[in-house]
Amino acid sequence: MKGYGGRLLFVDLTTGAARVEPLDEATARALLGGNGLAARILYDHVPAGVDAFDARNGVVFGVGPITDTTVPGNSRACVATKSPLTGLFFDSTFGGRFPATLKRTGFDAVAITGRAAAPSYLLVTETGATVKPAQALWGKTTREAVNALGDAEGADADAIAIGPAGEHRVRFAAMAHYWKNREGVSLKALIDSTREPLKTGTKALTTFGTPFLVGPINALGGLGAYNLRQETFADARAVSGEEMKLHYHDRDTTCLKCPVACGKQYAIAEGEFAGTKAKMPEYETIFALGPMLGIANPEALTLANDLCDLQGMDTISIGVTLAFVAEALERGWLDRGEVGVPFGWGDWRGMLKLVEMTARREGFGARLAEGAWRLAASVHPEGTKLVYAVKGLELPAHSARALKGLSIGYATATRGGSHHDTRPTPQYAQGFDRRSTKDKPAFAVRSQHFTALGDSLVMCRFTSERGYGLFIGDPYAAMVRAVTGWDVTVDELERIGERVINLERLFNVREGVRRAQDVLPWKVMHEPIPDGPSVGMHCPPDELAAMLDDYYDLRGWDADGVPTASRLATLGLRG
Repeated sequence: MKGYGGRLLFVDLTTGAARVEPLDEATARALLGGNGLAARILYDHVPAGVDAFDARNGVVFGVGPITDTTVPGNSRACVATKSPLTGLFFDSTFGGRFPATLKRTGFDAVAITGRAAAPSYLLVTETGATVKPAQALWGKTTREAVNALGDAEGADADAIAIGPAGEHRVRFAAMAHYWKNREGVSLKALIDSTREPLKTGTKALTTFGTPFLVGPINALGGLGAYNLRQETFADARAVSGEEMKLHYHDRDTTCLKCPVACGKQYAIAEGEFAGTKAKMPEYETIFALGPMLGIANPEALTLANDLCDLQGMDTISIGVTLAFVAEALERGWLDRGEVGVPFGWGDWRGMLKLVEMTARREGFGARLAEGAWRLAASVHPEGTKLVYAVKGLELPAHSARALKGLSIGYATATRGGSHHDTRPTPQYAQGFDRRSTKDKPAFAVRSQHFTALGDSLVMCRFTSERGYGLFIGDPYAAMVRAVTGWDVTVDELERIGERVINLERLFNVREGVRRAQDVLPWKVMHEPIPDGPSVGMHCPPDELAAMLDDYYDLRGWDADGVPTASRLATLGLRG
């Protein structure tokens, strides 16, 4: 098969055994790779109802036909599992150089189950996998671990690592990958070969990175602040991409072979943190650790972002969890003695300390490590009303109140509060009616098919949206035809996206998800935005119910949100 290695690798860490299975062409064409393959493998191999920390759970790394080609934004891989935070299907994509290196082993997916008897790392080569001891790496930061693994296995090796947060089972722990450009790729040549829409559409990303979004979204009235008390932030300019580039930009960074270079390295030249060099905080990080906490200190956000990366922890989840803490303290639902460190709105020093405590489950950090929903439920009978989360996953920086497409999108997203299922990008476009619910269920369906397809190819969201289109169309069909040699059509790609979404829903239905779980945060449904350009906007329960009816009907699901046998049959799936 063109575009595929044609092999799947299954590893049991308990026994150390590894086996290789073929990937047949029919499965590859039906699911493409990445997200699609991961959903299929997890649904088939993870028993219903097992705890996410159970050895029977699995973690799947997958690449797709686009990975390691000349398509811009191609060095992406997907990782998926049953989430410890939500107990549901969860996947994410990541870049750097690791995806291309994984693709070059000839394995389209690596599925890992079991539990090693001691701290270990898994070495994957073209011939299979070996479990090796890693006791010396326990307690190290993600960067230290990745560098040590590179030293151990050689310059051609790439590594991804957990940090202390993962070791301490923080429920929103994350992995990290670091790399150095070894291939001398000519970015200029790639840019010159890219279509004009990609160059123009990614100009702001190339210049400022994702923080360029702070200003326009704040001006729209959709930048959540003070735990969603408002959706404008008076000090937004201080943490905007323009201001941070002016004061801190050191150099651009990029994933392998990508012409966009949306990553940035910052350097703090003077003041208390002079000499600090760290990765730029992304827009989502700025939102969660900045405005949501009333913090407008860009250096503190840079330090917090670096701390989360090194400890291996998701910035959105920790930020939104801390926003709940700040409001709970204000209401008297939490005692300051319980928290253990001074903290409240605008307290960036307290924020940094709590981030560090969470990664190692020290003191109150052990409760923060459970995530906002579990923490809130333990704090007060009405605690969860303060939490900005869907299905237990903390929401990102694209407003569930100011963007009606995300109202229905978040409620129905497989992952819960994720902007990578239904996309915000089209909703910021001129002419898009963000205030009306009309056609928003249909929008969510199309957008979810688009994201499932992109995560199965696997392709960067930025280059796909700005270079090939916001929805599945002819450019994607032409791309897949060129890479695979299959005579695919736009409709076939649309069905692939639908098939993957239904596979994910089947996984979640098996875990108990029904209509009752397809809801929005209490504040989104009951507290209108109090002021600013989006004043009055929210999504009351009856409005959400009407959109859910339409959405389920479009999906061919029953009134409780369960895929029907007839719709599954048309997609070649079984329930």
